Amino acid sequence: MSDDELVPDSERRGLIGALPAPVRPYASLMRLDRPIGTWLLFWPCAWSVGLAGSAALWLYISFLIGAFAMRSAGCVYNDIVDRDLDKQVERTRLRPLASGRVSLGAAWTLLAGLSLVGLVVLLALKTTAQYIALASLVPVAAYPFMKRITWWPQAWLGLVFSWGTLVGWPAVTGQFAIAPLLLWIGSIFWVIGYDTIYAIQDVEDDALVGVKSSARRLGRNVGRGVASLYLLALVGWGAAIWMVFPDPYALLGLLPAAGHLGWQAIKVDPADGPLALKLFRSNRFTGLLVFLAFLTIGLSAGP
Repeated sequence: MSDDELVPDSERRGLIGALPAPVRPYASLMRLDRPIGTWLLFWPCAWSVGLAGSAALWLYISFLIGAFAMRSAGCVYNDIVDRDLDKQVERTRLRPLASGRVSLGAAWTLLAGLSLVGLVVLLALKTTAQYIALASLVPVAAYPFMKRITWWPQAWLGLVFSWGTLVGWPAVTGQFAIAPLLLWIGSIFWVIGYDTIYAIQDVEDDALVGVKSSARRLGRNVGRGVASLYLLALVGWGAAIWMVFPDPYALLGLLPAAGHLGWQAIKVDPADGPLALKLFRSNRFTGLLVFLAFLTIGLSAGP
């Protein structure tokens, strides 16, 4: 295969295509053209900050920068661990490490640089939030190996991608509480749901190389499975709201998000990969709807 054939179309157009050629593989390694991951990592942080009753713009910006840096670092680390598997999957065989366009040493250097950006954001937080954020490093490091161990690697991703709910609240209050824990539990089910939808794209390739996923396990029942997961997410979020503002009317704030999640569960098709990607990406809008509910309730609850 020629060098030109190793370059995916995503590096020939759009944001990455506009960058200097030597930089493009590194931007691709960070998924710079796919901001959905950053949003999905950021929203749980923002929910927790909003439910804690803070409208401090600097805090949201800090978490957004941190989400970008750590999501990018996570993508680099995942590709380091999965570089041999990626060579066997059609959708991932042209990734920079799998195709040999980025060396392993350069990937580790990029990972270190992104981690330093995350460290700068971490140091701006209150002490309790710092300790909780640092505790996430263990499950983050273990995540890429879960698809080799369990049919539900999406559950482990849920632990990791929801961790911001545990950090946002103490970043505002300086203390931990039950509300962010319930928020975390709800977010875990949300992540499992949307990542199950995402995994539909790779069901056939995953079966060939022996990679496990919730989409493979659920099979034709993926719609019902996703609906159940999203329902549990709403229960967790509702419980978190109740801890802050114990009023039945406050729970109505989740109705727009519930409608959107229900639409995803109805539309999902285990045989339609392109639709699965569209539904997965729509969860950035879910995150916004949930954030607006939590911020409104948090500010209404007062100190």
